Amino acid sequence: MIQRRMLFFSFFNYFCSMNSNLSHSLIKSWIAQGEHGQQDFKFEISDSRKIAKSISAFANTEGGRLLIGVKDNGRVAGVSSDEERFMIEAAVQLYCSPQPQITMQTVSVDGRSVLVVEIEENEHKPVLAKDENGKLWAYVRIHDENILATPVHLCLWKQNDKANGEIITFTKKEQLLLDMLKEEPLLSLNRYCRKSKTSRRDAQYLLAKLIRYDIVEPIFENHLFYYRLK
Repeated sequence: MIQRRMLFFSFFNYFCSMNSNLSHSLIKSWIAQGEHGQQDFKFEISDSRKIAKSISAFANTEGGRLLIGVKDNGRVAGVSSDEERFMIEAAVQLYCSPQPQITMQTVSVDGRSVLVVEIEENEHKPVLAKDENGKLWAYVRIHDENILATPVHLCLWKQNDKANGEIITFTKKEQLLLDMLKEEPLLSLNRYCRKSKTSRRDAQYLLAKLIRYDIVEPIFENHLFYYRLK
């Protein structure tokens, strides 16, 4: 166990050393922005599984950073950086699949240590996070929340990995969906399936395809995903 922990530290300290341009003033300016789509505050880390959800969400969206040792209201509380680093390492190594690329650096802010964890957007998605039952889930970052990815997200990522030059076919199914989106500015997957009598599998595939071609965009409102013309 000790050898394993030392391996974690030697591996991640290498990545930490690559990111040495963070300053006190820069961290203060980030904190002033508050939490948003690419930034999350954590007072401390008590569960590597839970933090794996945040890492998954950032890696599956546009990347982002965790400021550990900062309360939700932006007050710097500070952390014991070695212990927090180990918890991040465990989250990435044991509870994320595949392992995303991250860097870590400890910066002194107002005399207290803030651990900055930067997560890169993964080229191949999804990055999955393992729950307490060993089941893998994908998350996305919406505003300041980590949201469970929908089957449409999963279908979109699958299409993106396979896309390598293709002929776009425009059939009655596509026309029907576009007509429905013109009539209803926000269309849910369930309503689309019900009104069009389309199977969920076909509906997810078609919505993902139109999102990929920048015709449709997902909107998250009232804890639900809707779709609209872009």
